[in-house]
Amino acid sequence: MGEADSQQVVLELAELRNLIESHDHAYYVLDDPVVPDAEYDRLMRRLQDLEDAHPQFITADSPTQRVGVAPTGELADVRHGAPMLSLSNALSESELLDFDRRVRERLESGGLEIGEIEYVAEPKLDGAAVNLRYEQGRLVLAATRGDGQTGEDITHNARTIPAVPLRLRGEQWPEALEVRGEVFMPRAGFDEYNRRALETGGKTLVNPRNAAAGSLRQLDPKLTAQRPLDVFFYGVGEIQGGPPIVTHGDTLEWLRELGFKTCPQWQVVTGIGECLNYHERTGEKRNELPYEIDGVVYKVNSLQDQAILGTVSRAPRWAIAHKFPAQEELTVVRTVEFQVGRTGALTPLARLEPVFVGGVTVSNATLHNMDELARKDVRVGDTVIVRRAGDVIPEVVKVLHERRPEETRPVSLPESCPECGSEVVRPEGEAIARCVGGLVCTAQLREGIRHFASRLAMDIEGLGIQRVEQLIEAGMVKSPADLFDLRAEQLTELERMGPKSADNLISAIDRSKTTTFGRFLYALGIRGVGEATAAMLAAHFGSVDELVDADDERLQEVDDVGPVVAAQIRAFFREQHNRRIVERLLACGIDWPQPRDSAAGRKPLTGKTYVLTGKFEGMTRQQAKERLVESGAKVTGSVSKATDAVIAGERPGSKVTRAEKIGVPVLDEVSLRNLLRGSGES
Repeated sequence: MGEADSQQVVLELAELRNLIESHDHAYYVLDDPVVPDAEYDRLMRRLQDLEDAHPQFITADSPTQRVGVAPTGELADVRHGAPMLSLSNALSESELLDFDRRVRERLESGGLEIGEIEYVAEPKLDGAAVNLRYEQGRLVLAATRGDGQTGEDITHNARTIPAVPLRLRGEQWPEALEVRGEVFMPRAGFDEYNRRALETGGKTLVNPRNAAAGSLRQLDPKLTAQRPLDVFFYGVGEIQGGPPIVTHGDTLEWLRELGFKTCPQWQVVTGIGECLNYHERTGEKRNELPYEIDGVVYKVNSLQDQAILGTVSRAPRWAIAHKFPAQEELTVVRTVEFQVGRTGALTPLARLEPVFVGGVTVSNATLHNMDELARKDVRVGDTVIVRRAGDVIPEVVKVLHERRPEETRPVSLPESCPECGSEVVRPEGEAIARCVGGLVCTAQLREGIRHFASRLAMDIEGLGIQRVEQLIEAGMVKSPADLFDLRAEQLTELERMGPKSADNLISAIDRSKTTTFGRFLYALGIRGVGEATAAMLAAHFGSVDELVDADDERLQEVDDVGPVVAAQIRAFFREQHNRRIVERLLACGIDWPQPRDSAAGRKPLTGKTYVLTGKFEGMTRQQAKERLVESGAKVTGSVSKATDAVIAGERPGSKVTRAEKIGVPVLDEVSLRNLLRGSGES
């Protein structure tokens, strides 16, 4: 083929792809098709024929490439450019009023005069959250939400969804753009899929939400392509470039211009009264919508106000999900079992006659603890009301005593652990009973190792729950310390563990030895000691020995540590087997940078408050936060006059603008490192 012929083919391919992309956008995003199906099919056949004849000209964003890659062996982990935050819930009108009050009070504390807040309201879809990354206008990565920092790579599966743009429309694209959306299965598609499955003897789907999440995690994208998935986009994550946008509503309009499908029911409302009206109207037409929803989401419309409000934990202070009232159904208790958790707590669980409630089929419901079980007097054979509210674990609300069979008997606490046979004790005055088996209990060992290796703890990549179970079943791991004695040749004995995978896991275990004191404490799984409390304990005490020797009074000097948590910390370290495991872990080489104390014995950054923004070259923001906290500083998510400095890396966000506006110093990464060495200025 001559050069002129090649150019002609390339031009025709580009024209066909643009035309088909335009028709896809009209059909799947605008819901306004402009050509009949026969014409669309003719264009697609012509494109396929040309690409078959000239495979060297196939591009990744061609409409023909939505499906076609080979099944993967696993879903790889990918880190989001910006965290995917989760939403706090309001389950009542009063909780929503409290949210609005907190928003106004926080904005007023920044010196602003606040009237009624303008919000963007939209239905809360019952699907699966995704993060799509576009570079130079083309889709390069799609991931599940995961833990908010890291998700699973589902790029090939996302490409099969017709409403996902393979390339952006228009020409003024950001250099890089992360777009957040909710993948869902429309009611009609769900019903049709199940109808065909029944006709062909295939497996039916349980509910639209699980169907959407499961479809995205298929290893073979051809299977995903068979599922009738759709998506609405609701926000952005990391963005490099782009037009000046001042409201969330503007963001949604801009996304639509780029070719993203947004929920047609979104609306700007002013004041809490309009929020409640929107919630009521949406609830009334909930069953008429073509997709499942479980509430309404409100977001402060002003992006500047969002930046001022900031975040708390992993949730934004500027948004909330207003859930619909719980949905309830009647069913019968088949049996009551006891599950053993990571801390040895025994939780009574009702096994139920399956019942469809709140959009899912429910066959289990929590009974919480022995006090609740006794209060509700749930017995095997009882007819009960079961409730499911949003994502909350289903629970037994009430027993219909008038339907109780005569032969029923009260459920009693087992004397021995159903997992390991160890004694079960219930301290006086406590609602929770616990197995005393500790790390000899399979249930506690499995969950304890999983927690120890988790991302916010020791962060051992590749050590998921299935691999943990393999190690335990093979007798290779009987405590967290055993992980550091593993050898690659041992691991190759495990199923689906080749030499390369074994070497990778051993390397990941070795890398985890360099950590922080806070992560190490969190990894131990001490009752009541979460990620934040562990960081504060680490900053206050500085070493394991100091923490072990601390009495209740010293422990309670730490923020968030009250009498109960202090007692739990002391109880943990009183147990000799716990002490031995900690000693073994430290002897294995686990270590962390030691913060430099001042002459007065205090941490060098005690009393200082910092805000981090942007991307740092030598460390992640999480690592920077941990090192600042261990040096005595407090790290917050929003800038205020109480902030000592904003520390900005590359491509900082609006926090720098806010800091400059109110006179808060802005430091760079060099200054951060000086601070951590104890020689910088704050």
